[in-house]
Amino acid sequence: MKLKTIAVNGVFAALYIAVTYFIQPFGFSNIQFRLSEMFNHLVVFNKKYIYGIVLGVFLANLFFSPMVAYDLIFGVGQTIISLLITIVTTKFIKAIIPRMIINTIVFTISMFLIAIELKLAFGLPFPITYLTTAIGEFLVMAVGIPLMYYLNKRIKFDKLI
Repeated sequence: MKLKTIAVNGVFAALYIAVTYFIQPFGFSNIQFRLSEMFNHLVVFNKKYIYGIVLGVFLANLFFSPMVAYDLIFGVGQTIISLLITIVTTKFIKAIIPRMIINTIVFTISMFLIAIELKLAFGLPFPITYLTTAIGEFLVMAVGIPLMYYLNKRIKFDKLI
């Protein structure tokens, strides 16, 4: 792996951690609104961003989660699975917006894993927890579409790494 790829992924992992830190109370409960999740859209620009995103999720969960062991398994696992599904399913789609829409749907659906985690960790009811976490994820990812799209116009995520 090139040094530039490692450095850029390190920067985005740090950004994920920093944003997660500032919204801590809203990122680890049954009503999740983790703004840092919009960085998941980076993989639609270049699949190499998976390393920085996963590292960011891992470290944010390690340092800030009230249920570290569960989050390191379920949270990181959900991120890896969702990113890989997005990478595979968007391989032949050239347009960025449809890729981000697919990514949003994949992450929203996969929140059932986080609902299972919260049921195991806190005994929360699965159906309601799945609904609230999926809605939070959908909102963050949907808001992230235009934001990341316009940031890409300026930063050129596909050429950055």
